Amino acid sequence: MINLVVFSLLGIGVFFSILRVILGPSVPDRVVGVDTLNVIITGAIVFLAHIFRNSLYLDIALVYGILAFVETVLMARYLEGRK
Repeated sequence: MINLVVFSLLGIGVFFSILRVILGPSVPDRVVGVDTLNVIITGAIVFLAHIFRNSLYLDIALVYGILAFVETVLMARYLEGRK
């Protein structure tokens, strides 16, 4: 039962993040939406590691989180240099 609640909340978070990416009035708003989506996906991978009792998913979540951080930093530096 709790798995259904957690996945429902993750789905709602993904929906609102994608909505921010699509409807964001500015490019920084879209970058924030993508960063939020990356955090939600990382959390979902960690939750799947807990459900399946497989620590390999934690390694995948760690690598995904690092790549998401690098992507956010690169987008921020690109937007900062564009001004």
